[in-house]
Amino acid sequence: MSQSTSRRSFLRDLGLTTAALPFMMNLPSLGFANTAVRKKRLIVMFSPNGVVPWNFWPDEEGDSFTLKESLAPLEPFKDKMLVMHGVCDKVRGDGDSHMRGMGCLLTGIELFPGNIQGGSHTPAGWSTGISLDQGLKTFLQSNPKTRTRFGSLEFGIMVPDRADTWTRMSYSGPNKPVAPIDDPYQMFNKLYGQLKDQESLKSVLDEVQADLQKLRSIVSAEDRHLLDEQATFVREMEQELKSSATSKIVHAVPELDAGIKEENDNIPQISRMQIDLLVNSLAADFTRIATLQYTNSVGQAKMRWLGIDEGHHSLSHHDNDNEDSQEKLTRINKWFAGELAYLAQRLSDTPELGGTGSMLDNTAILWGNELGQGNSHTLDNIPFVMLGNGLDFNMGRSLKFPKVPHNRLLLSIAHGFGNEVDTFGNPDFCGDGPLTGLS
Repeated sequence: MSQSTSRRSFLRDLGLTTAALPFMMNLPSLGFANTAVRKKRLIVMFSPNGVVPWNFWPDEEGDSFTLKESLAPLEPFKDKMLVMHGVCDKVRGDGDSHMRGMGCLLTGIELFPGNIQGGSHTPAGWSTGISLDQGLKTFLQSNPKTRTRFGSLEFGIMVPDRADTWTRMSYSGPNKPVAPIDDPYQMFNKLYGQLKDQESLKSVLDEVQADLQKLRSIVSAEDRHLLDEQATFVREMEQELKSSATSKIVHAVPELDAGIKEENDNIPQISRMQIDLLVNSLAADFTRIATLQYTNSVGQAKMRWLGIDEGHHSLSHHDNDNEDSQEKLTRINKWFAGELAYLAQRLSDTPELGGTGSMLDNTAILWGNELGQGNSHTLDNIPFVMLGNGLDFNMGRSLKFPKVPHNRLLLSIAHGFGNEVDTFGNPDFCGDGPLTGLS
């Protein structure tokens, strides 16, 4: 009997509705949770427009290093992070650097020719290959022991309501971009399936209270605690969404084609709501693969909560000797690092159900960007930072590589999940295999 059939039988025998499924999927005492093997997880976080190199990269190499201003919020997790200088996007071909930086970030392979015109380079289309997150999703979903409800979840924060090479980093295959969900209402509805719309918010818990009481009566004390925690989270998120709808905090999707005109001061709250949903979806084992995309390549968010009125992409074009602009860009990347620190803290504070340590001990977070530096549009020294012990790499180090292809990093992560592929993306950049020195 398949697991899906046994779940349906379980629901029928107890008189439960299908609305209870999200709450029972990760309860070991019911026999549905995949607890036989360690839960390795990957989160890919993206922020755009490059970094200020002298305020980002540690000067030192090895396990004794000092975090510069842009990475300062990550100090509490210094022993659980890798800062990887010298990892470069070697993929060329059609498209400008922003397009190739975004479309090749997780695919490691060229873009199709197309009619999307950017910068001063040739136009281009979508990527010609699958992205790392979707490749790992396929790999994990092929094994009943690692299969989850969704396989992967794609979270966005202020991603424009348009589909082009600058707005997509995940691909389920050649010419198959995967759109992130940047509205917490839509993501909540995807996870729990009861939310109707922003105007008439209907409580998930009101629908399943009787089912949850039945479940509490038949599961272990540990599972009752998990069930109560998940119900509390859902109730709090419902209240947050209701409050947001009343105060009109939830943003309208911005139009960025002709310059940013949307008011986006709500980005910090949307970010935290999406991170909370992401962490809860991992804790409930809805997925083990997730992406968290802040705006888009050439994103023009105006971070007024940081005292910055200019668009992010416009600032990134200013010369190195423009101290005011470089200081603002440093502040922007420090804010992104702070959101990463919040994500890491949430995972660190969440015990691993059925395992040891915290969820951060079993999760790898990869923070990346489409460019090394915005004003030069370089694809060298892509700011890759890894955090968490999910892949058993030797963490707590500043690493400096001799301009190696980022395909080798993608390959290393795939191998960390047990997916022993020989190449990932363009095989020409995989000849030396996974990156040395990570383990």
